[in-house]
Amino acid sequence: MIKTSFDFNEGEVLLINKPYEWTSFDVVKKLKYALKIQKIGHAGTLDPLATGLLILCTGKLTKKIDSYQQQEKEYEGILVLGKTTPSIDLETSFNSETDISHITSQEVVDTAEKFKGSISQIPPQYSAVKVAGERVYKKARKGIQVPIKPRDVFIKAFVITKIELPEVHFKIVCSKGTYIRSLVRDFGATLKTGAYLKALTRTRIGDFSLNQAFQLTDLIGRLKHK
Repeated sequence: MIKTSFDFNEGEVLLINKPYEWTSFDVVKKLKYALKIQKIGHAGTLDPLATGLLILCTGKLTKKIDSYQQQEKEYEGILVLGKTTPSIDLETSFNSETDISHITSQEVVDTAEKFKGSISQIPPQYSAVKVAGERVYKKARKGIQVPIKPRDVFIKAFVITKIELPEVHFKIVCSKGTYIRSLVRDFGATLKTGAYLKALTRTRIGDFSLNQAFQLTDLIGRLKHK
C-alpha cells in the first residue's frame, strides 16, 4: 500500500528515485520548498548523471541520516571501454580513445573479479570530496588537479551481467564511500583500454530498494493536492 499521510516535523523517511541530471541537493531543495518541510536532509549523495534510490529524512528522523549512510549500497550500470573523460562519465568530453579489438569477454569477467573484497581507491577529481575545505569538483571544472588521498572500501560483489563491447553492463554491491566512477576508471586502467561510466542507477541502500521509491513529481503532486 502506498503511504499517503506524512508528518514531516515528527519525522519521515522518504525514498525518492532521483531524476537524471538532478543533484541530491536539488531533490532536497525541491521537497523542502514544495512541501514546506522545515528540516530535511539526504543520506548518501548521488552524482547528477546517476539515477536511483535517494533516502531523505525529515524532522526528528534527520538524526538517523548517518546510520543510513553507513549501510551497504547496490548499483546497476553500464561502462564503456576504449574511451575516457576527465569526469569518468558524460559530464565532460572525451579526452582519449584506445583500440579494444583485442579484448575478450573472459578478460572483462576476470578483471571484475580483481576488484572484489577490500580495495583502495582514489575518489574522482570531479567529486564532492572536500580538500582544504573546498569541493574538489569546483577546481576540476577550472582545470585544476587536487591531490586526493586514497580510501579503503569493500566490494562485496562485482557481477558482469552483459557484454556488448564496447559496453559492459554490471551490478555492484559495495560499502559506504565507494565511488563507482573510480571503480570504472581503475577497471579501464587494468585492461589498458580506459573506460567511462555511461549510466548508473542505485537500486538498494541497506533494506531499502528502488522499487519502494516515489517519483519526485508524483510525491509532490499527491501531497499538494490531497
